[in-house]
Amino acid sequence: MATQVHDDPGARALRADRRAELMLGALVLGVLGFVLLLIVFVFREAWPSFANNGLLWFANGDDFDREIEEIFMSANLLQEPVYDFRAWPILWSTIVITTLSVVISFIAALFVSVFVVEFAPEWMRRILEPVIRLLASVPSVILGLLGVLILVPFIGEQLITDDQRREVSYVVSLSGYSLLAGVLILSLMIAPLMIAVFVDGLRSVPRGWLEGALGLGVNRWRTFWKIGVRTARPALVAGTVLATARAIGESIMLAMVCGGVGFAPNPADGLIFFLEPAKPIPAAILQASEELTSPPMRDTIFAMASILLFSSLVLSLAGWAVKQPMKKYGVRS
Repeated sequence: MATQVHDDPGARALRADRRAELMLGALVLGVLGFVLLLIVFVFREAWPSFANNGLLWFANGDDFDREIEEIFMSANLLQEPVYDFRAWPILWSTIVITTLSVVISFIAALFVSVFVVEFAPEWMRRILEPVIRLLASVPSVILGLLGVLILVPFIGEQLITDDQRREVSYVVSLSGYSLLAGVLILSLMIAPLMIAVFVDGLRSVPRGWLEGALGLGVNRWRTFWKIGVRTARPALVAGTVLATARAIGESIMLAMVCGGVGFAPNPADGLIFFLEPAKPIPAAILQASEELTSPPMRDTIFAMASILLFSSLVLSLAGWAVKQPMKKYGVRS
């Protein structure tokens, strides 16, 4: 008589776990493979622009917008391809706008997060948290539209004087589309993202640690600042890295409010520096994307994209390195 063999339930569960492990491993390898292919493809396409310019690619030129036009027009079959390109105006604009926006957003997000987690009444907390998460998901084009309709006219009419316009008229035109508009709108865009991550990190701090300090007579603000914020530093780093990555790659909103002029705002101009137009790398890519039919223009656009990609990689590695010494505090992001 045949004997029916029944699989052990433990063996079946083990096989199921093994299949899930293999599937997840394959998925991770697939993602890593895609990222590597993306990096190789972008830098390969960007190489002609870097090879023809060398380190001068990062220098300052006479007229950025004219260089872009000459590169595009050189696609004519009767001309040799032109690759002469000096990217300093868009590099400088990207650095300044991103840095100022992240600093402003970090300070505001940290204090708002501390208030939401520790000091806000429960009824207010139930209102603030959904509103913050909603703001973090608002499309950038909507913020850009608000900037064009409200902030840019305000800057042009209320903050820029006729004397300031005349002072720099031989170099650039001041109209309200400016570095300041880009920084303010970008700060408004990334601050809710920071707050959402910061709140989760601060809330994960063990209450016993805070209550112990309070029991020793330390005031509430000092307790939370010295223990809560210090313990949640890995989450603060993670939120800052995520927000900075979004700021670096933002294109539509900055193209709408910064002026779209290939000009490097000059700190030596004093406060006018913040009122001068700018063109960060993402906005430059967006504005030149219709010119991909020109081979040298295509290579130049990929060169600009490779700088953004490299910046994101460096930012991710820096965030990982900064968080390593903080693991001893016990809160992981």
